[in-house]
Amino acid sequence: MRETTIARSYAEALFELGEKHGRHEAFAAGLQTVDALLDSDRRIALFLQTPKIEASVKKQALRDALGGRIDPLLMNFVQLVIDKRRQRLLQAIAREYRVLLDEKLGRLNVDVTLARQPDPAELREIADQLSRVLDAQVVPHVRVNSDILGGIVVRYQDRVIDGSLRRRLNALRGRLLQTKTVVSA
Repeated sequence: MRETTIARSYAEALFELGEKHGRHEAFAAGLQTVDALLDSDRRIALFLQTPKIEASVKKQALRDALGGRIDPLLMNFVQLVIDKRRQRLLQAIAREYRVLLDEKLGRLNVDVTLARQPDPAELREIADQLSRVLDAQVVPHVRVNSDILGGIVVRYQDRVIDGSLRRRLNALRGRLLQTKTVVSA
């Protein structure tokens, strides 16, 4: 909980900087680049988190890896995070920043679980329908789970809408078993 609060504080500071300089989209794209770099190889995250390596070495490595690929103000921010020894929070800061930006832009991030990967047209249709139903600009994040058999499961905020074929079949099974019990009694 404490780390989330700290990450949120850093994200809010970066958000204010983005607001002041009109660079929200550049910061969001840069944070996504940093996030992808950390996800690409666990050794990179370990390198940044290792206390035995000097901050100056870490900062130079990031400048070499990301120089020209992210906004210079964001690079300064990332280096400040390293100076404050909070580099393990970079991905959490990126998540919190996206939440702040989405709130500002009226976007709603929604986890969508499907039995198979949708094609781009299906994904647009899902986003459009969810946007109408939820009365917000929906950004779907698709997960594939063949266990649901078909249909869709939607998760956003603290809500779950389960329209999966598996849930429907289980509900039908329950009704059939209940009917069998009533008939045999």
